[in-house]
Amino acid sequence: MTLPNRRLLNLAAALACAGMMAFALYSQHVLLLDPCPLCILQRIAVIAIGLVFLIAAVHNPGQVGSRIYSVFAVTFAAAGAAVAGWHVRLQNLPADEVPSCGPGLEYMVDNFPLKDVLGMVLKGSGECADVSWNFLGLTMPTWVLINVILLGLFALWNNVFRRLEQ
Repeated sequence: MTLPNRRLLNLAAALACAGMMAFALYSQHVLLLDPCPLCILQRIAVIAIGLVFLIAAVHNPGQVGSRIYSVFAVTFAAAGAAVAGWHVRLQNLPADEVPSCGPGLEYMVDNFPLKDVLGMVLKGSGECADVSWNFLGLTMPTWVLINVILLGLFALWNNVFRRLEQ
């Protein structure tokens, strides 16, 4: 049995990212779970990974181009994993170590320089430590962490280590 070609698998990974974003929007608008600033950064990473996979699927590059797309996908996946990992850490802090709640992301973007906004967002706040949803005992940031790591590994396997099949 042969696997689908690289282009089709890149499209499947882009669709997986779209599915993650669809669930994030469902959670926000139907389950009424407002995303915290760290959640927004994770969404940006998932969208970036998905766009890289989609562009790779449409472009259908050769070996060198596939490696370049893989570098971008892995970079975005690593950034997403770092933010999700930090978010998981905040959710598992003892109650007395949880940072106080800060202003919302929209307020920060409107009133502070981007460099300061990133610093404040990455520190996290009390709202980032709240656990309002879990599945199989894992929180949403934990699922994002698992999935972006898998997507990064998949990008390497499909676009670098797998033999080129057209």
